[in-house]
Amino acid sequence: MAPSKDRISYFYDSDVGTSYYGNNHPMKPHRLAMTHHLVLSYDLHKHLEVYRPRRSYPVEMATFHAEDYVDFLSKITPDTQHEHATSMQKYNLGEDCPIFDGLFDFCKLYTGGSIDGAVRLNHGLSDIAINWSGGLHHAKKSEASGFCYINDLVLAILELLKHHARVVYIDIDIHHGDGV
Repeated sequence: MAPSKDRISYFYDSDVGTSYYGNNHPMKPHRLAMTHHLVLSYDLHKHLEVYRPRRSYPVEMATFHAEDYVDFLSKITPDTQHEHATSMQKYNLGEDCPIFDGLFDFCKLYTGGSIDGAVRLNHGLSDIAINWSGGLHHAKKSEASGFCYINDLVLAILELLKHHARVVYIDIDIHHGDGV
């Protein structure tokens, strides 16, 4: 059997690993940096087309998410969250989905990688797209959920649907992707 000649796009930006949900929170984005170091240590990157994801635009996020929700995420900070208790509750922000420094940049990065991966697939530039920072599939149209703020999978699927009649989404998480 001949070796595979798949064109694999791999999206990574070290900034995603600096996001910090908080001391006692189970979501640890620094694991993304650890995964990337494994990719480098095993020379897997030599078989990949490595890209730094661009930061997605709020208008792209609003193709699925409510504009007021995206706008709120773009403006809220740890220093101002106490002034917005009603909106925090409305958008399900708090313990599971805390506000942290750089939150919206984190969302823009992981979302940009997923959308760009879908674009590369649509245009035949890649056979496989990998974005370890993405897959935050619990976010709903107007609220955060399950550590997820922007549902990059829905946005990638919407991009794929521009060129494909159907898209199969397989969730291998221990629980269902209730936002997809």
